[in-house]
Amino acid sequence: MATVIDNAQNAAQSAAQDTSAKAQAMFSDMTERSKGAVEKSQKLFADATEFGKGNVEALVESSKIAARGIESMSHEAVAYAKSSFEQASEAMKTLSSVKSPSEFMKLQADYARSAFDAMMAQTSKSTEASLKLAGEVAQPISNRIAVAADKIKVAA
Repeated sequence: MATVIDNAQNAAQSAAQDTSAKAQAMFSDMTERSKGAVEKSQKLFADATEFGKGNVEALVESSKIAARGIESMSHEAVAYAKSSFEQASEAMKTLSSVKSPSEFMKLQADYARSAFDAMMAQTSKSTEASLKLAGEVAQPISNRIAVAADKIKVAA
């Protein structure tokens, strides 16, 4: 009977050691997997932070380009306004010195035509400058969209 008890104790002890070893292996495996998941999460967070930083830099660059372009367009608009005012003042001086109504009408029509042509030329120039500026402002953001598309392709 002592042998049966010893055998039972040995079997129970062996089963306990086997179960303990399996539990330790399972916990060790879970720990390794958790570490791997944490490392992946940290890398993803770092990548997301870096990507966000790049987006902010693109917006700042885009804003700088917009500010320079608007400043340049403002200078051109002021120069045009000054030139238009000078031409209008000169036309008024000329119109005030006419001797006949027909001469007045001719000079006034010539001034109106030249002012309209100058306005159309300035409008065309401003439109072209605006379109060019819009493209330049959008370029840094377009570059970031391309980077995002590449990251999505790699992730998929």
